[in-house]
Amino acid sequence: MTFPDFASAQSFYIWSILILSMVLGAVVNKTNFCTMGAVSDLVNIGDKGRLRAWVLSATVALLGVTILEFMGVFSLNSSVPPYRGVINPQTLENVFPWGRFVLGGFLFGIGMTLGSGCGNKTLIRIGGGNIKSIFVFVIIAVIAYAMVDPFKELDVINWSAAAAPVSNDASWYERNIDRWINVNWYASYFAPWLDVASFKMSTQSDLGSIAAGVTGGSVETMRLVFGLIVAAIALFIVFKAADFRASFDNILAGVVIGVIVVAAWYITSNTMVSVDDEPQSMRTFVSESWDIEMEGEAAEAKPKNAGTNLLNTSYTFISPIGQVTGYVKEGFSINYLTFGVLAVIGVILGSFIWSLISRSFRIEWFVSLKDFIYHSIGGVLMGIGGVLGLGCTVGQAISGVSTLALGSFLVFISIVFGSALTMKIQYYKMVYEEEAGFFKALITSLVDMKLLPGSLRQLEAV
Repeated sequence: MTFPDFASAQSFYIWSILILSMVLGAVVNKTNFCTMGAVSDLVNIGDKGRLRAWVLSATVALLGVTILEFMGVFSLNSSVPPYRGVINPQTLENVFPWGRFVLGGFLFGIGMTLGSGCGNKTLIRIGGGNIKSIFVFVIIAVIAYAMVDPFKELDVINWSAAAAPVSNDASWYERNIDRWINVNWYASYFAPWLDVASFKMSTQSDLGSIAAGVTGGSVETMRLVFGLIVAAIALFIVFKAADFRASFDNILAGVVIGVIVVAAWYITSNTMVSVDDEPQSMRTFVSESWDIEMEGEAAEAKPKNAGTNLLNTSYTFISPIGQVTGYVKEGFSINYLTFGVLAVIGVILGSFIWSLISRSFRIEWFVSLKDFIYHSIGGVLMGIGGVLGLGCTVGQAISGVSTLALGSFLVFISIVFGSALTMKIQYYKMVYEEEAGFFKALITSLVDMKLLPGSLRQLEAV
């Protein structure tokens, strides 16, 4: 999709993403698609329906990306977040930061349980009138903004290879590494100790690239093969359950959310601007042609940090919620209107519209001080965990999985584990009250999850 000027391309970009996000918000509200709810159903009543819907959405997205990328419609080797590859800016080596994936996912899983839902669910609940979720949203927004600071005018703001100079000049990193250090909370407080928990990669970290590196085959072919195999296995597991096949809402949620994720990848990868009859991506136009092509008031609307914020992307919600802080802070300037900000606004609007149509809109507030404290802690943990893990339940477990990124699968597992463990601890403390201290509930929960021997059980199973 090539447009004659940047303004036309930007207008299409804004409206298409906003509309997609509104549809996403409406469908999630209508179907009660909830990743925390999926874990809760599994842990508490053994129901896998919403978990299957979650897996179906990731599978539909994976199929779409696998086929379109093989056909050359787009390439997701460079994206934000950098699902397929994290680059150490000091050594230019591919690394796999397993420590931040595990810790980030685990903290996020705890946070979404204490906060009554993940980042996406927080937006859905805001649209439905939940004031508690507005409070959680504000906490996430402040924490995530400080962790990432996405509008910082720097060449390198994270370890994304795509955020680096095209030349990959090692001396550039030596000259500019001090500009990366202390850029944000992550670089200041987490990178010095957490980045040690990583190992070098000779390829990008998606399954196709790893397989190609081992076999010497084509990366594109390996991605197609692995994508189709993983999708086939997932679809078999999802649809073998008769009750799931009979659930219209679960199937609707899985298919529509997966398609929307693919559509976002397509739009952000293929919205072009014509320059001398040659198509340029919006990101390239801002980086290379802006000062030449743009004049007057139009020149003042230059997108902030376009080198990163206009990379190929799809839905994720923690960093985007943080971007809303910058957008509001700068007076709702179009310079700060990113994909993420549009996604947040659109999901809330879509949920709000559906809640009015379905007459489900209702105001909710904290029921107790304990409820307030839990939601506060949940917001903090989601803000930190979502940034550390480079995504949330949607960002990593659906958008990230669609790229076959190994880190996305690891984050997904860590989120589920953190959430399930928290739920079990809460359940034992609720049932046994005074008798169940945190330590006893923790040990018993780990026994239930087959992670400790039964001889260590502190409380009777319930």
